[in-house]
Amino acid sequence: MNNHEILERFRRTEALLEGHFQLTSGLHSTHYLQCARVLQYPHEAAALGQAIAEHYRDAGIETVAAPAIGGIIIGHEVARALNARFIFTEREAGVMTLRRGFTVREGERTFVVEDVITTGGSTRETIHALNAFGACVIAAASIIDRSNNKADVGIPRIALATLDVPVFDPANCPACRRGEAAIKPGSRVEKPRAKPYREINPQNDTNRRE
Repeated sequence: MNNHEILERFRRTEALLEGHFQLTSGLHSTHYLQCARVLQYPHEAAALGQAIAEHYRDAGIETVAAPAIGGIIIGHEVARALNARFIFTEREAGVMTLRRGFTVREGERTFVVEDVITTGGSTRETIHALNAFGACVIAAASIIDRSNNKADVGIPRIALATLDVPVFDPANCPACRRGEAAIKPGSRVEKPRAKPYREINPQNDTNRRE
């Protein structure tokens, strides 16, 4: 799959939105990728998981790990495609960690998978949690990289599609200055419906690997 094919999946499931959004990182953006709207369809999730897995088919991966909640579905599909075990990390008292009886052994070859990377923070936290158990984290991946290849997670990383979409600190956000309320997708508070984003120029597919 190239950039165009990946983004087309987001468009047809109305998962690529335009508006004023507060991202998980706390930054604001004019665009939001709601991966859950793509991954709600098992055939889409399986296809995206297979596409990521193909990059590491011969890497000897034993376990795929993902940060909750966003990475769980795609991480599970990647693990399925690689015939590997799947686990996920969660924040406990603000610290990403393994819970629910999950553990890894010393040197276990592990692959970290996320849905969308913006700053790489959740991926880095997951890598750190796995390293604390002695795992050998060999690589990371995401469906979408919205950092324009700038996010550094400290290990090799790939993404199926890359976007160059501006993000803003809330103090310097043009929409905030105009008095527009930021939508936090997934919030239980009822807010105006964001409209699907129909026109975006995907980058050349040759730029999708790091």
